Amino acid sequence: MSISKFPENFLWGGATAANQFEGGGNEDGKGLSVPDVMTGGTKTEPRHITDGIFPGYHYPSHGAVDFYHHYKEDIALYGEMGFKCFRMSINWTRIFPKGIEENPNPKGIEFYRNVLKECQKYGIQPLVTISHYELPYYLAKEYGGWANREMINFFLKYCKVLFTELKGLVHYWLTFNEINILQMGAYGNIMGGGILPPGRDTAVGVLAGLDESWDDEQRRYIALHHQLVASAKAVKMAHEIDSENKVGCMLLSRIAYPYTCRPDDVLKGQHTMQLANYYCGDVHVRGEYPAFAARLWREKGITIPFADGDREALKEGTVDFFTFSYYSSSTATDDPTVPVASGNMMRGPANPYLEQSQWGWTIDPKGLRYLLNEFYGRWQIPLMIVENGLGAEDKVEEDGSIHDAYRIAYMREHIQQMAEAIEDGVELIGYTVWGCTDLVSAGTGEMAKRYGLVYVDKDNQGNGTLERKRKDSFYWYKKVIKSNGANLE
Repeated sequence: MSISKFPENFLWGGATAANQFEGGGNEDGKGLSVPDVMTGGTKTEPRHITDGIFPGYHYPSHGAVDFYHHYKEDIALYGEMGFKCFRMSINWTRIFPKGIEENPNPKGIEFYRNVLKECQKYGIQPLVTISHYELPYYLAKEYGGWANREMINFFLKYCKVLFTELKGLVHYWLTFNEINILQMGAYGNIMGGGILPPGRDTAVGVLAGLDESWDDEQRRYIALHHQLVASAKAVKMAHEIDSENKVGCMLLSRIAYPYTCRPDDVLKGQHTMQLANYYCGDVHVRGEYPAFAARLWREKGITIPFADGDREALKEGTVDFFTFSYYSSSTATDDPTVPVASGNMMRGPANPYLEQSQWGWTIDPKGLRYLLNEFYGRWQIPLMIVENGLGAEDKVEEDGSIHDAYRIAYMREHIQQMAEAIEDGVELIGYTVWGCTDLVSAGTGEMAKRYGLVYVDKDNQGNGTLERKRKDSFYWYKKVIKSNGANLE
């Protein structure tokens, strides 16, 4: 009989985001968020962002997969799988429709209380992301998003409501989803910072075939600084309101293997890792920017506007645990003649040693072990993988079954490498598979790219019954959780 390498209280579960999952976009006082003005796309057709809601466009976040009306059914399915943890996010505009209101929307608070009580019913620990690409559109349009320092106060007012109104129902919080996305051009501006492109009176292509001509790196790094300060102040506030609160950060992780063993490629890979993982990670965990930041700012011509108290706030608001998303790895070279591979936002030359998903993302389970060792070796605080999964086109058979052996293989291999990392000495406390229920893809806005262990009957145009169906991966993951990771067959 296999013996589990995972700790006894390991937090197995799944993860979602309100803008991709929740729906109920026009109900009970919810306001417009930035994702609410983004149209659907595909892996070959870009999403667009519009200045408000225009007829003739499909906005997938408005309905998503309607967790708003199906939350009891969905959480029951998570209970059936044996989830110990459910990572969810709060929709900021369900609490403050514009972000500037003095008082929160009581209907929004009531909804999240009901969801959290449903989690309690099944013994599921909620892990709540406070801001997961959910900026109120009003704050983006009228204030310029996170480039405006006033955003810190708007965010802290929002946090205070959550920490107070949901006290006792949540003990694990994340401040910002993939905060380091603001280090990336158009995607970072819009999704991470709520910094909108010019010419919004007509549809402007984003997220695929990116036009970054309007990008201002100085503005993005200022916005990121504001978020880092806001995050630190939120950590301190959470601890003051409830001493049982644990607050973590969340990064989009990146591996950049050197494309060759040329020293220049090795240095390029190291620099990419520093920028992607440690620039924000060190601020969250150590309370200050890393040593390499000064050269980065100087060479990019960036000036970070430290206000009085910023440095002290960063020191006082270090996180209790560190979380990240991991899907694939990339390579790095300083040779401009090497072609860049297709795939997700972490672009680089193709890695000849790795297979790719349908969407061109490399599949690299051992990269996860590598990252876990890198992160724990640097910070030595508890780690959690809060997004990991495989996006694929699933086929529903005539009998209603969905045979997703490819997803099971992906998860099995990554969980095996997690076990190896634990043997290496890494303190890993949890794993929440991304898209435990099918949801709208953030990158493409489509439903065809499915991550879930539960299938949802809905297509790219928003048509379907919303019926939930268990995939083969549902039953497999149930066995994994029951055995605490010992049974991966």
